[in-house]
Amino acid sequence: MQDLIEKAGLVKMLVLDVDGILSNGQIIYDANGIETKVFSVQDGVGIKSLARYGILTAIITGRNSPMVNKRAAEIGIDYVVQGRDDKLIALKELLSTLDPALDITAADCAYMGDDLPDIKALQTVGLAATVPNAHAEVISRSDMVTTRAGGMGAVREVCDLILKGHGCYQDFIAHYTLDEVPAQDNLS
Repeated sequence: MQDLIEKAGLVKMLVLDVDGILSNGQIIYDANGIETKVFSVQDGVGIKSLARYGILTAIITGRNSPMVNKRAAEIGIDYVVQGRDDKLIALKELLSTLDPALDITAADCAYMGDDLPDIKALQTVGLAATVPNAHAEVISRSDMVTTRAGGMGAVREVCDLILKGHGCYQDFIAHYTLDEVPAQDNLS
């Protein structure tokens, strides 16, 4: 676990797939053909917490969905890339558009994905994470498998790990409690 926390401490940007990670992976169409997705409130709190400590967030998804843009705006996702099947190329292109002053490379990223199109991106980043119901090939290539499934708080687990790695977790928790921040919590 300490190795994971150390890796998480190097993360400058969390990159997320949507279907199976931010949502449960189900695509529901109503009688009018309108697509619906379900997102976790806990994931939203986790993503907002990263912004509070200067950690960027991004979405790279193979589908195009207006509800992804809406959810990303609600929770403060910094970058949204939709309609991209090759996640590694999309990641490299995203990184090339960032302000050079941010000094973010693929090695500075955590990536969460659950299926075969995510593998190359997972193999390129500094911290690769997935969910327990991911494809077996994805699980075998990930540093972390969350205990929760996609759309059910899995992203929050990774956000909490990143905060622990950066020494911000206790400060984050104290924001919501009457607890005092322990002196050993090193904010970065």
